[in-house]
Amino acid sequence: MLYRFAHKTGVYVVEIVEEGSDQCLVQVLQVIKHPKQGDLHHPNEVEGVFFHERKALSLYEKRYTPQSRLKPFDGEVEDYTVTLQRAITNLETQLSELDTAYAHASLDCLTRLKNDYSRQYKINFV
Repeated sequence: MLYRFAHKTGVYVVEIVEEGSDQCLVQVLQVIKHPKQGDLHHPNEVEGVFFHERKALSLYEKRYTPQSRLKPFDGEVEDYTVTLQRAITNLETQLSELDTAYAHASLDCLTRLKNDYSRQYKINFV
């Protein structure tokens, strides 16, 4: 069975690989929403904060989570890199509509991340 899993500000499709009494181990299969960039404690701010570059969880990356944080996923599993590209494009579209320092800094982070993803997955992220 597949699940929707929110981790920090990203959302993923995962499967359970190991169940425990209070935690389960899940494995990432695709990206639904790419994590927001910047400081999670000071959202949408650039000045006076450490602006974090946040990568999406990798294909087959594993995380422990309480089973209560998993929501059923009804869709089809798609190729991880296709969903990662779509998630990045959606975030870039949202940010490009804003003319703020936060949006510009986030877009710069995403450009660097796309270069990293291109090396990691050996495809060109546009």
